[in-house]
Amino acid sequence: MRFVRGFPSTMMDDYQLNMINILRHAATNFPEREVVSRNLDGSVFRYNYGEAFKRVSKLANALESIGVDVGDRVGVLSWNTHRFYELFFGVSGIGAVLLEMNLRLHPKEIAYVANHSGAKVIFVDESLIPLAEAIAPSIKAEKYVVMTDGDLPDTKLPNVYSYEELLENSDDSYDFPMVDETSAYAACYTSGTTGNPKGVYYSHRSMVLHSMIAALSMGLKPEDVYMQIVPMFHANGWGVFFGATIVGSKLVFPGRYAVDNLAPVVDLMQKEGVTATAGAPAIFIPLLNYLQKMDPKPKFNIRAWSGATEPPLAMMKGLKEFGIDIVHAYGATETSPLVCYNFVKPGLEKTLSQDELWELKRKQGVPVFGVEVMLADDEGNVLPRDGKAIGELCIRGHWITGSYYKDPRTFESFLEDGVLKWWKSGDAATVDENGYIKIVDRFKDLIKSGGEWISSVDLENYLMAHPKVFEACVVGIPHPKWEERPLAFVVPKSEYRDSITKEELYDHLKQRFAKWQLPDDIIITDEIPKTSVGKFSKRMLRDMYKDYYMKSE
Repeated sequence: MRFVRGFPSTMMDDYQLNMINILRHAATNFPEREVVSRNLDGSVFRYNYGEAFKRVSKLANALESIGVDVGDRVGVLSWNTHRFYELFFGVSGIGAVLLEMNLRLHPKEIAYVANHSGAKVIFVDESLIPLAEAIAPSIKAEKYVVMTDGDLPDTKLPNVYSYEELLENSDDSYDFPMVDETSAYAACYTSGTTGNPKGVYYSHRSMVLHSMIAALSMGLKPEDVYMQIVPMFHANGWGVFFGATIVGSKLVFPGRYAVDNLAPVVDLMQKEGVTATAGAPAIFIPLLNYLQKMDPKPKFNIRAWSGATEPPLAMMKGLKEFGIDIVHAYGATETSPLVCYNFVKPGLEKTLSQDELWELKRKQGVPVFGVEVMLADDEGNVLPRDGKAIGELCIRGHWITGSYYKDPRTFESFLEDGVLKWWKSGDAATVDENGYIKIVDRFKDLIKSGGEWISSVDLENYLMAHPKVFEACVVGIPHPKWEERPLAFVVPKSEYRDSITKEELYDHLKQRFAKWQLPDDIIITDEIPKTSVGKFSKRMLRDMYKDYYMKSE
């Protein structure tokens, strides 16, 4: 791709895209619209966009009072709360960088992230003080701010401040500077499968553009009520809550929650009238399981983006019965994360059967404006969009990272193409003639058996379509004859723990897959290990079971 400079425009192109302007817009035009946040004790905190902007202005003054300057990195250890929301705007508003610290990483990795980024100050939710105290001796942060509803608790952390006291002693007026839009507003570190996490630093420009497209793509409106289920400490919490702020939707932050106790989340969904959300199957599958046990059965009107892994059809169909419409979306930490989402293009509903439409909904979808995708072979050659050719999905665009921060792995992660370059996703994919992307598997998770490829994703999702199955994971295990063979792990629903059998699972799989594609064994277990972002930890399973088939004939 070449670059040219055309005739000068007369536009105010120096007017920078800044994150603080998202909240300023909401506070100016939708000042009364509510922001709801669940506290640790289960109570609910309520305020509105007008009040939120005043608190963020106080926060900006407070940050400067404790020595935070332009370009400084400010770490955050927190759940999905109104304070985390305020920090996104307050930190970036003064020109500093918010560091999203993934609570699911190992403490050593969290410490690495803090040190590699050079975090100067760390904000800590009161419930996470033990984690902060554990890593404090090994990190270089100078100060800590505890976010609590009560008095500042006793802690071993050095140089500690109280969030609310800082705000109470600060002016609610702040002259926010215009920040160069190419400056970093926030950073997130990938939970990579090998080596230390890799740093992605998002610009103000990239995230403002991403937020507008997220709002447009999800069809958010002022009358919507958006619940932030995705952890805000990972990949900007998928950034949809910024889009919701732009259009003046009501926001709901569920605070700390657990998949084994979804009662508080469902209660908030009902009481606050949630109409839009986003999350991963790791939360939606337990949600469906919980809803199916409720009496009386609740009814919602919610559109929900589902990402991280392909949503099982059984999950989508099950949640649809409760009025929750699952929309498959795709992205990554490196892509801010929105790359594409699934919708039925006009005309297709007339030519496809219901079963075919459901199959279409399993695909990752069509790229949004601002993002380009390409399928590439091992040598970087472009592959056809015919729904058959499998290649690595390569991506570039306004909110796609062009490098990793101070990390040599940058050089192996991109394809050069003149002025611009492509980020290599590591995902094996096809793109059909209608432009729909289908992730076949991660390249490292594709199973090569006797020279043929087997998709672990397809096996997993069909297993999860069995009425007795809660979760399923399939990995390729070394085999003395076939190079690799599939090994399946199945977690049954609690009520079927004692009755599920391998035989019925095999009978189920035989309806869809050829004999050579079937797993050589199915292990029924109580739990499948997961990564820091809630995906199945296939690397751990491969390591644990690497010799499982080696005695096979």
